[in-house]
Amino acid sequence: MRGIVVGLGVLMAASSYAVAAGPLAVGSAFPDWQLVDHTGKSVSSKDLAGKTYLLWFYPKAQTPGCTTEGRGLRDRIDDFRARGVEVVGVSFDAPEANAAFVKAEGFPFRLLSDKDRTLARAVGAADASDAPVARRISYLVGPDGRVRHVYATVTPATHAADVLGDIPAP
Repeated sequence: MRGIVVGLGVLMAASSYAVAAGPLAVGSAFPDWQLVDHTGKSVSSKDLAGKTYLLWFYPKAQTPGCTTEGRGLRDRIDDFRARGVEVVGVSFDAPEANAAFVKAEGFPFRLLSDKDRTLARAVGAADASDAPVARRISYLVGPDGRVRHVYATVTPATHAADVLGDIPAP
């Protein structure tokens, strides 16, 4: 299993987030969340309930590492879909910056804006509400809303293959 977990998971109250001491633990409940995607549409954990999804936090749209990571996920999207996994990116960028990133790279997945860092702080992707960028971390969340895998150390060039290696092929 990739993505060794360090720290304790925290649960989120219905209307506020707790700050994580680090990445959430495998098996813990992933906090409920609601963010705006690159089209301005509200997206929430409730929209993805019953599905497996990869939530990948990336530091900044259209930067070299984030572009490499996003392209890897894009290029393997059929493999993710065949395994029943929806890919969703999250950064602190405004929806407009994420929209430009989607357009420039032809991403077939949503990019969400966590401008106030609320979700990022709850899951260990940021330590403070003034963090300049998100920590590069990903969570594979199961249809039951529980963390299946944590990728606390991400190599952009191999991230898609690393995640797919943890998901049984159909």
